[in-house]
Amino acid sequence: MTSAVEGASPPIPLVIRTTEIADPGSLLTLLPDRSDTFAWLRRAEGFVGWGVAARVETNGADRFVDAAAWWRDLIAVAEVDDQVNTPGSGLVSFGSFGFAQEPGSSVLVVPEVIIGRRAGTAWVTTITPAGQSPVGGYEPHVGPAARVPQEVTYADGALSGAAWESVVADAVARINAGDLDKVVLARDLIATAKAPIDVRWPLQQLAAHYETCWTFHVEGMFGATPEMLVRREKGLVTSRVLAGTIRRTGDDDRDLALAATLARSSKDLEEHEYAVRSVADALAPYCDSMNLPDAPFVLHLPNVMHLATDVTAVIHDGMAGANVLDLAAALHPSAAVGGTPTKAAVALIEEIEGMPRDRYAAPVGWMDASGDGEFGIALRSGLLTGNSVRLFAGCGIVADSNPEDELAEAMAKFVPVRDSLGG
Repeated sequence: MTSAVEGASPPIPLVIRTTEIADPGSLLTLLPDRSDTFAWLRRAEGFVGWGVAARVETNGADRFVDAAAWWRDLIAVAEVDDQVNTPGSGLVSFGSFGFAQEPGSSVLVVPEVIIGRRAGTAWVTTITPAGQSPVGGYEPHVGPAARVPQEVTYADGALSGAAWESVVADAVARINAGDLDKVVLARDLIATAKAPIDVRWPLQQLAAHYETCWTFHVEGMFGATPEMLVRREKGLVTSRVLAGTIRRTGDDDRDLALAATLARSSKDLEEHEYAVRSVADALAPYCDSMNLPDAPFVLHLPNVMHLATDVTAVIHDGMAGANVLDLAAALHPSAAVGGTPTKAAVALIEEIEGMPRDRYAAPVGWMDASGDGEFGIALRSGLLTGNSVRLFAGCGIVADSNPEDELAEAMAKFVPVRDSLGG
């Protein structure tokens, strides 16, 4: 299906059937060995899917607006038989969006088959164009075993470590000169395997080792993000903000002491406050009854610890039609992935970062026809193309940031995807 922004004809009506099924076990083991697969999982709950029933690709400043308009047009002509009626059943799309207007593209995809599990209920959804027979082979089954990546080697991406440290030093100088308060700078690493990489393998590794994160895959973009940009469910809106990081040592006593240090760090608390405020300001036109905790908590992950704050709010009556993608568009980019002030920070990223982010650090997730859904930020992620994966990591830079420390933090943030590929 072509994009609405290209002047396409109205969407072909889709027929959607959702039925309850017995618990299928591990959802990731259901994925077939093919490239058009999708995943969104946390603590063994969520969805997997495959095939493409409908798809739109957008870009530029209106990439979110155009995708949302296409989605509403698709909903308007869909025929839905949903026997489960829970968030994530019925008509569902998976999305992955570009960080910046250029370069890169954004996609919203409706799979042919989706298998989900939530709160003890499992279901299968089939989606087909009107007039066509339902896609076959959708009964839960265990797919062929995922293939382990072979002979993976690593190389610097756009910048070497030393060159990236120089960029960080430049950013610190700009901040101290008063140009801005914070900027988030990213770097990349290129992994190359002997043969095409089976994305199911890293997905299984990430889900097993980072179960408190959201494991995702949409058109080659995969990872395990700890940061929920926005969740919408029956009018309740939540956002998990992460900013402020310290690397774990593997020694429990030492890590507890480091967690306490992180919670008292003026540099990290300042960085975190910027990020929380940017989320609250972006949600304010849509929501009321907003709850902002007085202080962050420390989120413990296997490789790092983060300062974290869960923001909650209620969509006010005048914005009841705003779906989760509308909210994600309003929130992106937050200070957690851009900086403060956002406009100045994004301009500096474009000037000095030295690489295209593509769909890194941008919204990735799902939504259903009711407007509910979840969009995380594509962090701890990689972009898979054939036998190559482009890994990404970013760090918040403020006035007293040390380039060597920031490089070490970035290397720690590569660990989840690097380990999932076998090193």
